[in-house]
Amino acid sequence: MENLNNLGDLHGKTVVITGGTSGVGRAAAEAFALEGCNVVVAARGKEGLDETVSLCHDLGVVALGVPTDVSNFEEVENLANLALQFNGRIDIWVNNAGVMASGKFEEIPVKSMDQLVKTNLLGYLHGAHAVIPIFKKQKEGILINNVSIGGYMPAPFSTAYSSTKFGIRGMVEGLQGELSNKKNIHIVGLYPGIQRSTGNMHSAKYSGLDFKIPPFSVDPRELAAQMVKAAKNPKKEIITDGYAAVMKVLYGIFPHTIINTASSILRLAMKKNADTNTDGNIRHASNEPHRIYGEMAIPTPSRNTQNAMIGAIGVGLGLILFNMVKKSPNKKFKK
Repeated sequence: MENLNNLGDLHGKTVVITGGTSGVGRAAAEAFALEGCNVVVAARGKEGLDETVSLCHDLGVVALGVPTDVSNFEEVENLANLALQFNGRIDIWVNNAGVMASGKFEEIPVKSMDQLVKTNLLGYLHGAHAVIPIFKKQKEGILINNVSIGGYMPAPFSTAYSSTKFGIRGMVEGLQGELSNKKNIHIVGLYPGIQRSTGNMHSAKYSGLDFKIPPFSVDPRELAAQMVKAAKNPKKEIITDGYAAVMKVLYGIFPHTIINTASSILRLAMKKNADTNTDGNIRHASNEPHRIYGEMAIPTPSRNTQNAMIGAIGVGLGLILFNMVKKSPNKKFKK
């Protein structure tokens, strides 16, 4: 049997991508199609699925769109069975489908909160539960989980969302332990920063919150490229971009300062009596636009500007740490 993990070439491999109709999911479908994979995309909306499948066909690969609500295990199991019809195996499964709700915790409807948890957390558990037996039968396979840096640091006024991301990270690390004796089955956790995708446009917003994507967001195609890289060279944990790396370190050192500052900024962004309450795509398939990129708060900075911003944050972090150590020369410094 060919060992998938020793193959740099993914041509002809079957990849399943949940949440594949817009944003990171569509970028991932495009990226794996460019590698020559058989692409199976899953989402709730048929229109978006048809568009993504058409994109893959234009890139010269076989593709299939499967209407799937990942919060329903029977539908996820059906997705896996249909994907197996390509060549009797699934080589890569990308857990990516997710929804978000922002606002004061008590002002987010319980039905929306419950569905958010079912989609984000149970959706990933369902994907893993469907594909791991297939991987074990094949004796190889790669499960890639798009977790978010939110698996390490909470998002204020997105408490239910943060709960699912911490939970997904627990799932990833738990499965890595369970399958540590299966050398050719890999569970990958990706931890990206805020994406410049349509996710924010489709998210639910309450309490007068109606923000756009910030300038320090990351190109979804870069995250998709990291997924392809992980399929070729799987690792347990991948911090996919500089922003995520910096924020993980900052939150690890100054958790209370970071969360309190971010919460204060969002409180200021809330507008009383604003007509922004919407369930977004939590309980329904995403509406238009079905594309990769979303609307920015300001024009996207150049790559040099983005690198300079990351560098400035890094320098600032270094100075803070230096001053902390300098002020406590006789004490052992701890995070």
